[in-house]
Amino acid sequence: MGKGDSPKLFLGLDFGTSGARAAVIDEKKELIWQGKVGFEQVPGPQLPTIWQESLFSLLEQIPDELSSQIQAIAIDGTSSTVLLLDRQGNVLMEPLLYNDDRGKEVKHLLSKIAPPDHLVQSATSSLAKLLWYSQQPEFERANYFCHQADWLASLLHGGRPVSDYHNALKLGYDPHNLTYPDWLKNAPWFALLPPVIAPGKAISRLSDSIASAEKFAKNCLVCAGTTDSIAAFLASGATQPGEAVTSLGSTLVLKLLSEKPVTDLASGIYSHRLGDLWLTGGASNAGGAVLQHYFSSAQLTALSAQIDPDQSSGLDYYPLLQPGERFPINNPNLLPRLKPRPGDDVVFLQGLLEGLARIEAQGYAKLQKLGATTLTKVFTAGGGAQNLTWQTIRQNLLQVPVQKSVQSEAAYGSACLTSTNFFVPDHSWQ
Repeated sequence: MGKGDSPKLFLGLDFGTSGARAAVIDEKKELIWQGKVGFEQVPGPQLPTIWQESLFSLLEQIPDELSSQIQAIAIDGTSSTVLLLDRQGNVLMEPLLYNDDRGKEVKHLLSKIAPPDHLVQSATSSLAKLLWYSQQPEFERANYFCHQADWLASLLHGGRPVSDYHNALKLGYDPHNLTYPDWLKNAPWFALLPPVIAPGKAISRLSDSIASAEKFAKNCLVCAGTTDSIAAFLASGATQPGEAVTSLGSTLVLKLLSEKPVTDLASGIYSHRLGDLWLTGGASNAGGAVLQHYFSSAQLTALSAQIDPDQSSGLDYYPLLQPGERFPINNPNLLPRLKPRPGDDVVFLQGLLEGLARIEAQGYAKLQKLGATTLTKVFTAGGGAQNLTWQTIRQNLLQVPVQKSVQSEAAYGSACLTSTNFFVPDHSWQ
């Protein structure tokens, strides 16, 4: 880099359930700096203050020599975490978190508005939460309804909240036609809904006051964000159709990049638009929680090292902690299959790992049967990504390369979103 040249840097911010993280990357997507702040996400009216303080705490942590070179910022938040705001942008009621199911109280309203087989027909969808808000007295003073990521970004650019088509999917936005459907446009509260643009597309410049206070460049752009799970996918390194990410956390979550969208709502399968491609997937109730039920982390490491992954245990487990499965088998009464238990813990653990690997393979097979692009490679995220024995077992079953994700932090994925997209503000929503 010649004298006087300034590196172009990009900032991603991730708001999860237990804290917020920041990642700064360069044009080559190399991680330059990262920071974090913890918080306890307990439902209540204090949450917006906690989020706001966390946001500015992260900005203040960034060294001045980096913040002055940041070209763009994007924020990811938990899916279907929503807020109701007044005309001045003040939060009117406590936010409703991603897993808040009080929307079940307004199921009768939801069924009158949305098509019966639509993704929003869930007690935890953004639309269900909006309808619950609509029944509260504070709703009369509402001027904006938005998602966590939309609201946090608005604190940076100073305008009305603008959403992205990932966060807005469970609000009812149509990612195929890139518009709200008519059944939403005809609703009496439609004006409250946020404009929607592509994730990573620039909304506006960072406000002058924040740019000055946080030592950012005046031309730094605030971009539309995404959800935390999609940001984690973007961090993995998967970019081509057929590449997928398996998250080996407490549950098993599969996401496959496909040229065509696939949907099977009964099994929890739906597709997010990702540029000209589609991100489809599902989540099993089985996963790492089963392993942790039987073994400590130290035991998992020690026992895994004694397994020969190329020699089958002969066990046929379906490792659930309690009855019920949605994906790849849609059966709310499916029973755990964890017997017989051998006396040797090494063999027992191998049986569990093989059972989880079979569920993963069945999951990808189901996505492909529904029309998704053929699987070519799997990146692995989550705590289970560290287990190389499990990786070999999975690779033997999947018959495609399996490797650890390039990065594990969703903040890195949000930063990648800004570095690859579109440094011209999208004014189509104004």
